[in-house]
Amino acid sequence: MVKNAAFIGLATGAYGFSFGAVSSASGLSLLQTMVLSGVMFTGASQFALVAVLGGGGAGVAAVATATVLGSRNAFYGLRLVDTLGLTLWRPVAAQLTIDESSAMAFAAPDRPTARRAFWATGVAVFVCWNAATIVGSLIHLIGNPSTLGLDEAAPGAFVALLLPQLRTRLSWVVAGVAGLAGLAAVPLVPAGVPVLCAAGVAAVAGWRARSAQTAELSS
Repeated sequence: MVKNAAFIGLATGAYGFSFGAVSSASGLSLLQTMVLSGVMFTGASQFALVAVLGGGGAGVAAVATATVLGSRNAFYGLRLVDTLGLTLWRPVAAQLTIDESSAMAFAAPDRPTARRAFWATGVAVFVCWNAATIVGSLIHLIGNPSTLGLDEAAPGAFVALLLPQLRTRLSWVVAGVAGLAGLAAVPLVPAGVPVLCAAGVAAVAGWRARSAQTAELSS
């Protein structure tokens, strides 16, 4: 378990390097980047925030986009409350509730193993992500991240996060519809809002498609 947690931490740290570079390219300082990784600590939301700010979007749009993408962690927390059974350490556990730590806990065969898997994975990812963020943010010491092409890492990271989730035809359809909606909104709304449009369309399209699929199976 510890070995798996360490491997996940190292693999996720690679994205932390990309985030640090993208954040630096978007104009954030090293301190601002470190605070984002330490306090927000949810990769997709961090990428979204700096991408919107770097594209000239308003702070409100950046925060709203990050909040939408990070809201899934709240649902993880609802399932983890009984599994972890914490009181004193609950705020720390909430900070470490991310995709990787939740997945490891949910896959465990019993509660004690789930607790160990959650803490080992959460701590490993937190340490590796934040360390890699610092290294990525310091990339400007050897050159401008934009000239090195690292400002394009955010879209690439989003694609890398998305592709493993597209396992069914339904998921591909929903992703395609949401992507087209976001592209259509680009010339019409301020920077950052197209992401919110895509998220809204994905939520509605996914709900309708799954409802239709459920009705078809039950008929």
